[in-house]
Amino acid sequence: MNKLIIDAAKEKIFLMIINNDINYSITYENTKLNFEKLTLLINEFLNNKNLDLKKISEIYVNRGPGSFAGIRNSLSIVKAFHLVNKIDYYCFSFDDFDEKNDVKYENIPKLCQKLKIEKNLINPIYLG
Repeated sequence: MNKLIIDAAKEKIFLMIINNDINYSITYENTKLNFEKLTLLINEFLNNKNLDLKKISEIYVNRGPGSFAGIRNSLSIVKAFHLVNKIDYYCFSFDDFDEKNDVKYENIPKLCQKLKIEKNLINPIYLG
């Protein structure tokens, strides 16, 4: 069961694959160009780890607070992945977690399960 974490709300675009006990991650500059090609960056990252989207069972995406463009693009892409490939997704915010400053990305799936965060629900939090 492979999980993909996407965080485009912060200063860098962060991607992580959780594959059992092995985690792979990469960051990209948080630029308009990278937001426009986020799907290509995700596919390139998966291909570099010999995975494709069909092998992803769940996606976790940061819904904010943060960059409007980053959140909007990542949520749109995740929704498209869900519609085309029937991949469940979970929208989290670090504000959801009690110890938000100490949360590691690899713990997000377990925290979402513990807090019963609903799947396939989008409620973005943009910075004002």
